[in-house]
Amino acid sequence: MTDLPAGAHDIISAGSALMKRRNRRQSLLKGLGIAAICFAGVMLFILVASLVATGYKAFTQTHLRLEVYVDPAEIRAEKLPRGGFNKVLLASLKAQIPDVTSRADLRRLKGMLSKGAQFVLRDRVVADPGLIGQTITVSVPVSDDYDQLAKGLIKRDTPEKQRKLSDREISWFDTLDAAGLISQPLNWRLLSRADSRFPELAGLKGAIMGSFWALLVCFLISFPLGIGAAIYLEEFAPKNRLSDIIEVNINNLAAVPSIVFGLLALAVFLGWFGLPRSAPLVGGMTLALMTMPTIIIATRAALKAVPPSIREAALGVGASKHQVVFGHVLPLAMPGVLTGTIIGLAQALGETAPLLLIGMNAFITSAPSGPLDSATALPTQIFIWADSPERGFVSRTSAAILVLLAFLVIMNGVAIYLRSRFERRW
Repeated sequence: MTDLPAGAHDIISAGSALMKRRNRRQSLLKGLGIAAICFAGVMLFILVASLVATGYKAFTQTHLRLEVYVDPAEIRAEKLPRGGFNKVLLASLKAQIPDVTSRADLRRLKGMLSKGAQFVLRDRVVADPGLIGQTITVSVPVSDDYDQLAKGLIKRDTPEKQRKLSDREISWFDTLDAAGLISQPLNWRLLSRADSRFPELAGLKGAIMGSFWALLVCFLISFPLGIGAAIYLEEFAPKNRLSDIIEVNINNLAAVPSIVFGLLALAVFLGWFGLPRSAPLVGGMTLALMTMPTIIIATRAALKAVPPSIREAALGVGASKHQVVFGHVLPLAMPGVLTGTIIGLAQALGETAPLLLIGMNAFITSAPSGPLDSATALPTQIFIWADSPERGFVSRTSAAILVLLAFLVIMNGVAIYLRSRFERRW
């Protein structure tokens, strides 16, 4: 064996010690990265679990099934849709609980029916006036207090003075439940009805349609303008001090707080232009101002990712600059452009502050039919419900957040699909 020169053992030992220190630092860095991912995953799980635990109850609604005699003395065909629908419902309910005799008890018993119960019966009779004089089975929603009782949110062991329902009112409900008249079907009203002051009747249809119209306006404005600006800055604009200033300002606009855009919209769109307040048109224009910098940055990054050889090859066979950009570069960059656009729209969907400033937090009881109608949006509807003192809106707030998260997940999933489906690697 060849003897090592003098001092070689010291060099080897020092190198070995250095390598061990490097490996320890690398292992520590990997461990910190794994710990950070685990911490983020745990926090995400806690967030989603808390929302699901609070909001899943809003996806069901307590209903009361009654055999209702449509009394011709109270409901007349010639007066529809007016009529004493509340009276016939209360008469049917009283027949199930015969011990209710006094007027005070009758008023308390009437409180079991939701304010919207009469409209369920009214709609059926208006659709078929031949039901007048017949006995029909109707399933109507109960009021919020009884809905909370059925879902276990009002504790029976709480002292009577500390809960909204008395022992006697609970006994009435238990009597109906024992008779098999209480059910908890899926609450389709949550998605098919607009907002209401009564939690058992409140829904998200108005907010969903408001967000749809606002995002549509945002897309129609920000997509062509953002792509056009990005193409010009990346492919046609001269590289000078002016273009550098524009690029820096675009990057700065992407980091501007959203409330600043809301103040701008309040002053310009509502103050100067006189556009209607609470309209999705104004909301979409405001969100377009926010989304445009994101689309410009994403589009420029996608254009830069196209290899220069493609441009050079097209120019080499005689194509013009315009033909190179729109016939070769832009189609290859389109997956990245679409991904950036969808991510920008997903970010706009969750914005609340600018929409509050332009009045899209008004109490609207009907879904908008166009971008000029007054409306709310999903984030502002969540804000309204979270600020409500009614206990029934607590679960509906969490349910609305889950619906909003579902839309965001779908939009980001579409972005990932488009990127993986059309992306090309060089």
